[in-house]
Amino acid sequence: MTTENLNIPPVALGTWAWGDGGETGDGYFGSSLTQAGLEEVADKAHAAGFTLWDTAVVYGMGRSETVLGGVLKRFDRSAYQLSTKFTPQVAGEGDDPVADMLEQSLARLGTDYIDLYWIHSPADVAWWTPHLIPLLKSGKVRHVGVSNHNLGEIELADRILGEAGFRVEAVQNHYSLLYRSSEQAGILDHCRKEGIRFFAYMVLEQGALSGKYSPENPLPEGTNRAQAYNGILPQLKALTNKLAAIGAKQGAAASDVAIAWAIAKGTTPLIGVTRPGYIDGLARAISIRLSGDEIAELEALADAARVNTCGWWEKEMRV
Repeated sequence: MTTENLNIPPVALGTWAWGDGGETGDGYFGSSLTQAGLEEVADKAHAAGFTLWDTAVVYGMGRSETVLGGVLKRFDRSAYQLSTKFTPQVAGEGDDPVADMLEQSLARLGTDYIDLYWIHSPADVAWWTPHLIPLLKSGKVRHVGVSNHNLGEIELADRILGEAGFRVEAVQNHYSLLYRSSEQAGILDHCRKEGIRFFAYMVLEQGALSGKYSPENPLPEGTNRAQAYNGILPQLKALTNKLAAIGAKQGAAASDVAIAWAIAKGTTPLIGVTRPGYIDGLARAISIRLSGDEIAELEALADAARVNTCGWWEKEMRV
């Protein structure tokens, strides 16, 4: 079983924000989403060839999966790939909590298999990883990955799966211009060496690197992301200005350049999509070619910002 059988587009589509509550946008991101609007997003994404959708049980505690499943009913199952996660912190107390959580995800998503199933957190790698093996054997899970794991945990999970003839086929960690912990810890090099796909989430730092926000125009007040990022927007100004300047030369936005940087680093960016226009940006991003000098300058400006955007749910990957 190899990633060659998994059709991974240059960019994967994130639905964390789809778990926000209702149409009033009273969730983590402060998103105001409607079924019709998200169907338009999906139609545009599929027309552009972006067909890998990523979600998790904990995104709105099932709401993201439910909404995504409803939206994707309009397509044949073979036309898209589904990525969702087992999160140990919310595991039930049954005989097999991993299988139980998978069944709940399958029901919400309206499918009988998951293309890419993740252990969302390295709570106890030796304990949880073996639970993936019967799911792979059954065909309910086609491929597996690990998220928020450090290098030692990735290698341990791979050894456990390897004993049964499977392997870790993907890693999903927080990775952006502002947060390169996985690169500094050797995880990106390991993935390249072993042929493991590295999915980079929070590439745009929840919008802080999109170029849309500034000290004068902060992220929406009352949201978790505003609390996390509004205070550091002044430090990001030089970086976002440079992203915008590079983009302007290529008819692209600052966010497109930040995504192009992640692609240039050999990763598969996982980008949240809530509006049809975001798909246009992804199409622009995959066509951008950054020079070595541009990459170095962007990383130098990011380092000069001196911010740490490590999420409360994750740990530093550097050893």
